[in-house]
Amino acid sequence: MIWILLTVVITTLIAGTLVVVLRSLLAAVAASAVVSLGLSLIFMLLRAPDVALAEAVVGAGLSGVMFALVARRLPIADDEMTDAQDGGDA
Repeated sequence: MIWILLTVVITTLIAGTLVVVLRSLLAAVAASAVVSLGLSLIFMLLRAPDVALAEAVVGAGLSGVMFALVARRLPIADDEMTDAQDGGDA
């Protein structure tokens, strides 16, 4: 069990670092959802299923969808999308 917990913690830390480092807003939102799901798994392993369920629903579900919808409406996200479609040459 300690190996599973250690793997989840390391994955969550890497995803948390990616949230800060990534330049793409949608990729950062996806990494944020991974952090939330990792925390949910940690809470499950620590035998707190009510907290794990709330973290999964609110953290990964609602917040992830809301962040993704907001990121799509920002002009910065539009620039990233057109750069990706043009092959990144600006």
